[in-house]
Amino acid sequence: MTKAEIVREIAEKTGVEKQVVLQVVEGMMESIRNSMINGEEVFLRGFGSFIIKRRAKKVARNISKNTTIVIPAHNIPVFKPAKSFLEKIK
Repeated sequence: MTKAEIVREIAEKTGVEKQVVLQVVEGMMESIRNSMINGEEVFLRGFGSFIIKRRAKKVARNISKNTTIVIPAHNIPVFKPAKSFLEKIK
């Protein structure tokens, strides 16, 4: 499902104009993005959590050049679904 399809579905269900729904959806995504950039995690009860996971430093190999490289520790954004959401999918 794309963002346009989400906007269309919400607009049909609520009767709100698509442009207004689009602004709300984009505003929500921007808010989540900014919170995570600032190091905050976002929790949406019944849906899931957008969390920041720390990846440890590791050593990897470049097989084509037969060299070893060090991948530094870094953060990645992760979505963890809520238990009730997972149960409905299963």
